[in-house]
Amino acid sequence: MATAEELSNFLAQVERRAFKQTAYAVRDDHAALDIVQDAMLKLAEKYAEKPVEEYPMLFQRILQNTMKDFWRRQKVRNLWTTLLSSFSSGNDDDDHDPLETLNTDQDHDGNEPFDLLERSQTIAIIEQALERLPTRQREAFVLRYWEDMDVAETAAVMGCSEGSVKTHCSRAVHTLATMLEKHGFSR
Repeated sequence: MATAEELSNFLAQVERRAFKQTAYAVRDDHAALDIVQDAMLKLAEKYAEKPVEEYPMLFQRILQNTMKDFWRRQKVRNLWTTLLSSFSSGNDDDDHDPLETLNTDQDHDGNEPFDLLERSQTIAIIEQALERLPTRQREAFVLRYWEDMDVAETAAVMGCSEGSVKTHCSRAVHTLATMLEKHGFSR
C-alpha cells in the first residue's frame, strides 16, 4: 500500500510526460491539462491503496481511457454544433480579431538566437510529424519510445496484442522517418 507522499511523488514525476503525451493525442493544450488532471484525480481517488509499483500501468490505463472519453464527448459536441449551426442566421456579430490569437515567443533569453530558432523549428517539425500519425500508431510510439514501456506493458495499456503493438510501432517509425527525411533529417 502506497503512502500519500509516494502517490504525490509519482504524480509529480509523470505529470509533464503525461501532459505531452496527451497534448500530442488531443492537439489541444487546455484539454490535455484537463485530461491529465482528471486521470491523476481518478488514480488518487480509486487506486491510492494500491502498491506504488502498480501506479505506472494503472495511470497509463486511466489516462488512455480518459482520452477516449474526451474523444467521445467531442464527437457528440461536434454533432450537435453542426446540427445547431445550420439554424444560425449567418450574421457573425463576433468582434474577434485573429491577430490577437497569434502566439509570441518572447520567453527565450538565450544568447544564441539562431540555436534557439533552430531548436524550436526542429521541435515543431517533430511535433507536426507526430500529430500526423494515426491515433493508434502515435499511442504505441509514445508509450514504447517516450514512456519507455516494453511491448507487454504497452499492449496492456492499449488493450491489444503484443503483435499489434509491434506493428503500430514499426509503421509509426517508418512514417516518421519518411516525414522527417522530407525536412532534411537523415536516418
